[in-house]
Amino acid sequence: MKFQYQNSYNIKEEIQRSKVAILPVGAVEAHGPHLPLGTDNFLAERLSDKLAEVVKGLVLPTLPYGQVWSLRHFPGSITVSNRSLISYIVDIGESLYHQGIEVFAMVNGHLGNGTALKEAARELYETCPEMKVLYLFYPGMNKAAEEVRETPSTHGTYFHACEIETSYMLYLAPELVQMEKAINDIPNIPMSADVTPTPWETFTKTAVLGDSTLATEDKGIYIIDIALKNMVQLIEAAKQEAGKN
Repeated sequence: MKFQYQNSYNIKEEIQRSKVAILPVGAVEAHGPHLPLGTDNFLAERLSDKLAEVVKGLVLPTLPYGQVWSLRHFPGSITVSNRSLISYIVDIGESLYHQGIEVFAMVNGHLGNGTALKEAARELYETCPEMKVLYLFYPGMNKAAEEVRETPSTHGTYFHACEIETSYMLYLAPELVQMEKAINDIPNIPMSADVTPTPWETFTKTAVLGDSTLATEDKGIYIIDIALKNMVQLIEAAKQEAGKN
């Protein structure tokens, strides 16, 4: 259920019925020639909708800006600081807590948000002790991706506008993908990128980290469905834990 479409007369009842709020968190940044700038927003939002159907959660309006320091110099990229993102999420979480939400699940569509979401969850752990806070980023995807991908990963952590992320989009938002513009660009990412700030323009001109031409809807379905199942399990466990308080 979409939170913003409810009214103030019935939302209290819906919160009591569900007790689960799901916040899609994305970003606006370069995703090569074949994917839109809002790719991370669309993925987070549509995955949140699927998740909400299963756990009977309330989907909050998407938080559309993220920490995209690494791609900030690419045309179209918009970045906010970790400090801003943390403060924003903590304020949202505290508002929900005071209205009766027991499980606050952030569905992240952008890897760069990870640090801020984790720190926000830690702050909420202190200020909202009876609310379970989850920060979810495709749990279980690494093993699933290795089972279906046709090219090796360009990096142990990064995946971007590549065979994998493009497959996600072909499953969740196919109407926004221009596969005729997909490219194969496998950059050489230096080891130093893991230990020192490294703008991505130092190793890629396209913001594509792999062979996006190999993306398929079936690959997206396989990985996303595994991640979705894990997310459901995590939220159901959180609901049980919150119910004990």
